[in-house]
Amino acid sequence: MFSSVLVANRGEIAVRIITTLRRLGIRAIAVCSQADADAPHVRLADAAITIGPAPPDESYLRVEAIVEAALRTGAEAVHPGYGFLSERAQFARACAQAGLVFVGPPPEAIQRLGDKVAAKRLAAAAGVPLVPGIERPGLRDDEILAWAQEDPTERLPLVIKAAAGGGGRGMRVVHTLDDLPAALVAARREALAGFGDDTVLAERYMQRARHVEVQLLADAHGGAIHLGERECSLQRRHQKLVEECPSPAVSAGLRARMGAAAVALARAAGYAGAGTCEFLVPAGDAESFFFLEVNARLQVEHPVTELVYGVDLVEAQLRVAAGEPLWLSQEDVVAAGHAIEARICAEDAERGFLPRAGRIVAYREPSGPGIRVDSGVECGSEVSAHYDSLLAKVIAHAPAREQALERLDGALAHTAILGPETNGAFLRRLLADPRVRAGDLDTGLVERLPACAPDPQADERAAIAAALARTLELGAGEDPWERLAGWRIDGIAPLRWRLATERRGAAFEVQVARDHVRVDDGPSREAGAQLHGDTLTVTLDGERRVWTHARDGELTRLGIDGRAWAFGEQVAELRRDRHDGGAALEAPMPGSVLAVRVRDGDAVRAGDVLVVLESMKMELEVVSPAAGTVHGLAVAAGDRVSGGQLLVAVGGDGG
Repeated sequence: MFSSVLVANRGEIAVRIITTLRRLGIRAIAVCSQADADAPHVRLADAAITIGPAPPDESYLRVEAIVEAALRTGAEAVHPGYGFLSERAQFARACAQAGLVFVGPPPEAIQRLGDKVAAKRLAAAAGVPLVPGIERPGLRDDEILAWAQEDPTERLPLVIKAAAGGGGRGMRVVHTLDDLPAALVAARREALAGFGDDTVLAERYMQRARHVEVQLLADAHGGAIHLGERECSLQRRHQKLVEECPSPAVSAGLRARMGAAAVALARAAGYAGAGTCEFLVPAGDAESFFFLEVNARLQVEHPVTELVYGVDLVEAQLRVAAGEPLWLSQEDVVAAGHAIEARICAEDAERGFLPRAGRIVAYREPSGPGIRVDSGVECGSEVSAHYDSLLAKVIAHAPAREQALERLDGALAHTAILGPETNGAFLRRLLADPRVRAGDLDTGLVERLPACAPDPQADERAAIAAALARTLELGAGEDPWERLAGWRIDGIAPLRWRLATERRGAAFEVQVARDHVRVDDGPSREAGAQLHGDTLTVTLDGERRVWTHARDGELTRLGIDGRAWAFGEQVAELRRDRHDGGAALEAPMPGSVLAVRVRDGDAVRAGDVLVVLESMKMELEVVSPAAGTVHGLAVAAGDRVSGGQLLVAVGGDGG
């Protein structure tokens, strides 16, 4: 085994790998960008090297800087984690040339499987069923269009995919021939930005199919096994939200056939290490499956497999990379119980899962039987628009699926992250959906969920908690004339708080007097509160609840039951529509301007794309809300923009 390993990644996966390295007594070396200099993975490591500024192409994607850091610190091996350089054959070769062991498959296997075109050809040769489509090196847009036009009934809808990568980047679903040219342009642009290669392929889009993947483990001596399957159908923007092991819909027979197909493909590719073979299971045919791709690395969702099969996959990667033969046979692989994972991301689930950035001002993890948290953040962490929005993974393990679901929901209810918005409340709503409870899943289910209904009562309770917290803070001052308990000629004066939620615009006037509160013109309610650190205990009408609390500049932030609120003490100004009936369109998140599709004076229709932004590995199209004329274009391609910054103004038909 190795004595020192450099971890070429950041965030929760870097923490996860370092945790196993420390358990094994292996010296852990971290790399970091300047933005991550004080990140948890850096402080957890035995040594750390700063490799460049915040942008990934100036730090975590710099092959030469990472190899130099490994040599400088005496590392024997490099673990790439997932994302960044984990599936780049060039990086694996650079490590080998420098005398470093790459903890992953050989570069030749990465090359065979990392390109979706090559991987599909290899799968076909290994007898693995494929989704109908068109793929070959150098495939042109006109060839894809001609293929789709030959039989639109059979070939639409289709999906465009980047050949060189995954994670939903460079992927577009197309329902009509008219939409295909623009989708190809966008997919190629995103693929080039994400993977340095704009090659794409097209295949039939299977609606309401399941996304099921098989965990592989192979050594350099020809040994290969699988560790069951994971259900990964709950996705947004083609990226996973909730994963579980085993799948609630995979029979023992299908598991055996999918596992055998995955192992056959791994052997054909000369694979060694941990990897994942992804399949689609079509709707209405629970015993068929079609090959999607191979992820030649550790998956984000690997913890559910670890909990069910009792195998530390990071340790397995290290042992294989050190040259050990597999210590398990397929007969040794036995499942125990059910595990479900939820990804907590910095994103606004109510607005198309737009990524969010900012500083975490309070952080609380759940605990309890069968609960595991893999996290890369803490209180004070800065969530940057330069990186993926994933903050933490909450995983629950139990003897049965129903119990695992209950444990996971309870764990999410006791998770609090205050600062940038997260999808925590959405995840709880998703887990409560009857289809999820029944295991009736498909890749489009999340998109079909109804919009989240407002909860005025919950907002009011949060406003009361915020007012009580502010009253306690005011009463804690040193000036007796400013203390809530200070004497006045006419006794203790009541305090009135005018509070508005940061985003939703719901406003409340809360009056706090002695041990009672009144909201707007409502009845007087008995209330009390205690504030200790980030814990706010509120008793309202005899019911005691514990909130997570933080003061963040001008905002009071609160969290409970997996939800979060931010209150300002004045009514928040909402973006106003222009008086001419048009709109001033603002950046919904910080990021970069990829493209500007209009010029001042252009006439546009409702739904026309005006500006394309990129932030946190995601593209966002800013569209015109109505017909009108562009006047007030404020950005150009290449500009960096902040959240709320004006992008373009669209006037009404009158100009």
